Amino acid sequence: MLRAGNASRSVGLRADMDALPIHEANTFAHRSTSDGRMHACGHDGHTTMLLGAAKYLSDTRGFDGVVNFIFQPADEGIGGARAMIEDGLFEKFPCQAVFGMHNRPGLPLGKFAVRAGPMMAGGGFFDIRVTGKGSHGARPEAGIDSVLVASHIAIALQSIVSRNVRPVDAAVVSVTKIHGGDAYNVIPQTAQLSGTVRAFTRDVMELIETGMRRVVKGTAEAFGAAADVDFRVIFAPTVNDAVQAEFVAGVCDEIVGDDNVNRNPSLIVASEDFSFMLEKVPGCYFNIGNGAGEGACEVHNPAYDFNDAALALGASVFARIVEKRLAKTG
Repeated sequence: MLRAGNASRSVGLRADMDALPIHEANTFAHRSTSDGRMHACGHDGHTTMLLGAAKYLSDTRGFDGVVNFIFQPADEGIGGARAMIEDGLFEKFPCQAVFGMHNRPGLPLGKFAVRAGPMMAGGGFFDIRVTGKGSHGARPEAGIDSVLVASHIAIALQSIVSRNVRPVDAAVVSVTKIHGGDAYNVIPQTAQLSGTVRAFTRDVMELIETGMRRVVKGTAEAFGAAADVDFRVIFAPTVNDAVQAEFVAGVCDEIVGDDNVNRNPSLIVASEDFSFMLEKVPGCYFNIGNGAGEGACEVHNPAYDFNDAALALGASVFARIVEKRLAKTG
């Protein structure tokens, strides 16, 4: 927490700082020294940019109010934002607005992207356990085939988005794992399906969960089996406050020029747990270019490398957000 002047106004700046369970393929000197752990999403760069802004603001004190520098662990599906909120983050460190930034491979260096409203999808995980009746593989009539039931459920789940979600509301249901049985000649008693759901509003997420429970129950019963659904919302949709999004776009405009600020980028179907902070405090999440063209590599890839040339730009935007939002003139 950094204070300058006497104003009670406050903002929060957030950087994620966790790595991923990936074996890094790069060979340069700054590759990971912990095998199987890699900064494959650039969170080390995000942390560096926020530290740079903190150093600059601490030296210059060109604002009037309080800045809370939020270094958040466990963004990658483990619930770090919710844990911080439950621990009283915004009670202990009140913020009138909160801002976060993520690098974007494919977006040229020196460019920013921000949009009002939904920015990134919410994400859920599901596990479906099918219980049939085990039997010999040569005598299917003596059992209830849990693998067959699971296969029909996997197909039926695709009807939820296509026939229940409005075509203008983007959503995804993906079955990513199916497991049942361990032998060639045994029809297994149980089988399991797992996967992910993505949607841009809480309402659509709830609609999908309701539809999933209905489809799973009905399909299983049609075959004489039973099935249970464990549906978990891991990420809320990332929704930017319209006023704060335009404010951030204006800050980026001042630094790199209007031609380098995309105010209407495509929706991102990946998820981000900064979304939970945005549900508590109005704010904005935006992207900074990590570079495009040959050599650019998508995040969560073993060859990813954060572009150090983006560090000064990111730190500058963080610092300028504070200087404008908490300007000494009010």
